[in-house]
Parts: sequence; C-alpha cells; structure tokens
Amino acid sequence: MPHATPPAPAPRRTADRPVYVIGAGPGGLAAARSLRAAGIRAVVLERSTDIAASWRRHYERLRLHSPRRLAALPGLRMPRRSGRRVSPGDMVRYLEKYADHHDLEIVTGVEVDRVDRAPDDSGWLLHATGGRVLAASAVVVATGRHRTPRLPGWEGQEEFHGELLHSSGYREAAPYRDREVLVVGAGGSGAGIAADLAAAGADKVRLAVRTPPHLLRRSLLGVPVQRAGVLCRRLPVPLVDRLAAVLVRLSVPNLTEYGLARPPRGLATRARQGAAPVLDPGLIRAVRKRRVEPVAAVESFDGGKVLLADGTLLAPEVLIAATGYRPGLEELLGHLGVLDAHGLPTARGGRSPANAPGLFFTGYTAPLGGTLREIGRESRKIAKAIRRHL
Repeated sequence: MPHATPPAPAPRRTADRPVYVIGAGPGGLAAARSLRAAGIRAVVLERSTDIAASWRRHYERLRLHSPRRLAALPGLRMPRRSGRRVSPGDMVRYLEKYADHHDLEIVTGVEVDRVDRAPDDSGWLLHATGGRVLAASAVVVATGRHRTPRLPGWEGQEEFHGELLHSSGYREAAPYRDREVLVVGAGGSGAGIAADLAAAGADKVRLAVRTPPHLLRRSLLGVPVQRAGVLCRRLPVPLVDRLAAVLVRLSVPNLTEYGLARPPRGLATRARQGAAPVLDPGLIRAVRKRRVEPVAAVESFDGGKVLLADGTLLAPEVLIAATGYRPGLEELLGHLGVLDAHGLPTARGGRSPANAPGLFFTGYTAPLGGTLREIGRESRKIAKAIRRHL
C-alpha cells in the first residue's frame, strides 16, 4: 500500500524567520545595512547574477545628479576618487564595497515571483525561482521605480524603417555618430541622451517633447541644487513652486524661441506627481547651439515615418524612446491591494500599507533632495518600524 504524502511542515514562528529584502540596488542594500545595525537578520534576494544590476546598464557618460556627499548611503562614505559627480562604474564599485563593508547577506540569481501572507498571518511567504517558498517575518520591496522599461505601442510602429530602442538599451553615442536620431521624452534620460549624442557627433538630434521639463542647473554659486531641495522639504508646495519659478528665471535661459517652452505647472507640484526636475546634463547649451532641436511629441507612425503631434513627418534613422519605466509590481504584489492606480505602493518608507503589516517599500519616490539621500532616510525608518513590528 503506497505511503501517504506527509503534509508540508508549517512555517516556523516569526522570531525564527529573517527579513527578506527584494532587490540588491541602493535601496535594498541600505535597508539590509540598517536592519543589520538594528540587530535584525536581513537576507537580500537579487534576480540578477550581480548586485547593482541597473547601474551596470547605464550609459558611460551618465553622471549622478546628486553630488558625491549626498549620494552616499548610511554607514559608508563615497571615496573622493569618484569625483564630485559619480559615474555608473564608480557607483557599482561603491555598492560592491558597501555590501562587503557591512557583511550583508545577499543571494543572487533568485527572483521572487509572488508575495503572500502566511496562512497563520504570522508573516509572509515568498515564492521564488526553483519552486522555493521562503518564510519571512517581514519583507522590504526595493526593486525601485525603474524596474520595467515602458515602450509605448504607437500606431503603425511596426512599419518604422529605422532602428528603434528604449533608452535602457543605450550605452554610448559612438554607434550613432553621423546618424539622424530622434529621442522621445524630455525627462532625465531623454535630456541626457540627447546632449550626449549632440556632443559625440550625431548628424541631427531631435528631442520630442510632450510636457516641457523643469530644467535646473546642477549647482548655483557652487551649491548643489539638491541642498535647496532638502531645505524645501517641509515648505508648502505652492510656496516651493513660486520660489522655484524665481530661481529658474534667474539661472536658466528661456528656451521658448528654440522650441522648448517653460513648464505649465510648478516644479514641486510636478515632483509630487512623480516627475522629477531635470538637472541640466548639457541640454541647455546643446539647444542654444542648435545641436539639439526640440520638436512636438510623437503621435504615431505613418508609412514608416514618425508623425508628430503638430503634423510634421520625420524619417530618423534611429528612434530612442526615453519613455520611462514602470515599477512592474503587479504580478508580485497586485493581489494584495497595496498598489495605487499607477502601480506604486500606497505606503512607503517606515509605513506599511494598512492591510499588509510587515510589508515595506523603499525607493519609490522622486524627492527634490535626491533619491539616494531619501533611500538612506527610508532605510533607517524601515529598520525602526520592523523592530517594533517584531
């Protein structure tokens, strides 16, 4: 008579389970370090084979918006040799050193597909690659806002005769030298790539703009603009909008005659909606020198050409879609009712969603003071909240 299959063992008690951190980027590493400093075991799970995977994919000439001192995570300064504006390569080296310095427990090559409440409501169950089910006392989701590239499905797109790629696939300007390129989207990535192409000798660079960005200088009188953002954290949004408007008029030339109008809404208002200002990567100079030409937004494709919102037809050799990213959390957490209409968590930092105690999120805001600085602040709040939770 065949033996009956024994029932699966019940998950261990909450006190015996680690806190699992999903994602080994800056947010995940900072959270793990703060948890370890609070005496709580944290295990970081990373779907890629290396930590800091997204930083390894950034294009070579990119530089952090935040100056070195504001970009460092809690517990380790960024080395002087990284320079004032840190490159992606230096950021990767810093994060590798950060993980080693704090002796963080990291498991790579493990992707979490779904997070569920434990049957007895004592914690969480993570369903991971290889059929593994991991029991957690608490979970920190740190996959970030830029997890999944978003490429619009423009009508007629399949008929386009040129090369089409998302900005996440852009590495360097050399392959586009002497070619006509249309960059779609004037956020941080689009502005940086357009300026990079213009500086490296692309034949013609156009920047398709739907909503004009808030362009700011990286520093004013030698002071990083993020420091002003930090000071404005607690001020009312309408007041910050007015102060920023004065700052922009005094420091940034009006580019309306070049095709790049002033934004219709205030800087802080748009930042609260998730649209961070663009710290000038050289776009202002490129536009004034006519090396980058702002044009209307892309509407669709017509006969293999690009149709703009103003009726203009273009035939670029290359279209780079700097059209942003999605958090991509729906499959992982969508069934828990913890995401808003935009796919972002309803609670972040040191707060769990009301219906999901013990579930935390970090790296899902676009603060004026800089994302990396905010990640550091959130990591400490999360560690305190989890300590109370346990």
